Amino acid sequence: MSMKFEELEDARWSRIEPLLPPRAKEGKPRADDRSIVNGILFVLVTGCRWVDVPRRYGDDSTANRRLRRWEREGVWKRIMDALVDEGYGRGIIEMEELSIDSSTVAARKGGSSSAMTVTTGRKGRRSTSR
Repeated sequence: MSMKFEELEDARWSRIEPLLPPRAKEGKPRADDRSIVNGILFVLVTGCRWVDVPRRYGDDSTANRRLRRWEREGVWKRIMDALVDEGYGRGIIEMEELSIDSSTVAARKGGSSSAMTVTTGRKGRRSTSR
């Protein structure tokens, strides 16, 4: 099942924005958080390459760096935990309805990569080469 990318609307953004790290008081201002988060989501939902992120979502390198930095800093976990807590509190979600899907594929410059994928208990091998 493929998902269709949709930009964060105001209601969703208003729940996420307060959970983001504060902006630095000094130095160069960081790129617009909402645009960058939409760029990150665009890549994660569509599966496109970072260089193919539409310009309206900001610089692809900035989005890629921010995704990785916020992962290291626990920002994405904090957002997920807060949204799950909110869903429980409002009776919107139950543990039986909650799932997280993730896959990791090693990328090697100029070479080929292969990844083992597991879905609903079935194993398959996928190989890509340039």
